[in-house]
Amino acid sequence: MSDQQPRPEPSTAPTPNALASLADAKYLNLETYRRNGNAIRTPVWFANAQPDSTGHANARLYVYTTADSGKAKRIRRSGTSRVAACDARGKVTGPWIDAVAEIVAGEEFATGMRLLDRKYFPWKQLLNLSSSLFRRHEHVVLAIRPASA
Repeated sequence: MSDQQPRPEPSTAPTPNALASLADAKYLNLETYRRNGNAIRTPVWFANAQPDSTGHANARLYVYTTADSGKAKRIRRSGTSRVAACDARGKVTGPWIDAVAEIVAGEEFATGMRLLDRKYFPWKQLLNLSSSLFRRHEHVVLAIRPASA
């Protein structure tokens, strides 16, 4: 179901506010890269970080997945990625943004889960319940930020 593409040439690095263009999107197409450079695109649920006390966006998106998923393994190896707004099937509906993804823990993990729970209520709560009843896989939260200039 993943769309396999060769790794694109780097584009101009976006500003931290580039992620704000995704605020109204329901799905995110997350593109990560295999060792051979092939791009793998995956539509995912995501949540925007809350603005900080100065009103500026934290410029982070949060995605959750299982720790043993392909995207988590690819991000552990290299955080290089791209993101774009998409529909539920992964059809891209907005511009691609060069990004860096990392697996987070502690307070940032909790923040990401809280934001996802709020955005996808009640569907995310049903997944949480199912996960707690049939705990088979550990979950991780990915923090995605624009690539540096």
